[in-house]
Amino acid sequence: MQQQMSQHVSAGDARGDSVTQFLTFVSNGEVYGVSILNIREIVSYGNITRVPMMPDFVAGVINLRGSVVPVVDLALRFAQEPAARTKRSSVVILDVMYEDEEMEIGITVDVVNEVLDIRASEVEPAPSFGTKIRTDFISGMGKVDNQLLVLLNIETILSVEELSAISER
Repeated sequence: MQQQMSQHVSAGDARGDSVTQFLTFVSNGEVYGVSILNIREIVSYGNITRVPMMPDFVAGVINLRGSVVPVVDLALRFAQEPAARTKRSSVVILDVMYEDEEMEIGITVDVVNEVLDIRASEVEPAPSFGTKIRTDFISGMGKVDNQLLVLLNIETILSVEELSAISER
């Protein structure tokens, strides 16, 4: 998949308009996108073990092939009502940088949709107001078929420093 991504970007750069692939998914009825470069894998929503003294939006941890991976409930992180889990619910495992190390963190989503190619020229800056989530959680707005797709800033949403500070309160 990484090689495909490189080919897309290279072809786009030759025309001066790079292409990035985004995984799209639904959380609480809203469609969001995340760059596939941040995604490690997608797993079925399963047994999540709650951890005491964590913020409400930290759903808990999962065992992923012997590794303990923290999982954030995306709807709760966005200060929304928790979504009902269905058989289509998933956990998207993302790579997040923390103190020069890559760390895996999962986010719960209602439904995983598809991967879209979005050109740099089709991405608008994040709006300064009028969104259902904090504006610093948004990296931009992608134009797809005459509609706007909220592109998430995973580094801010899953900021390990912020999550640690919140859990220490």
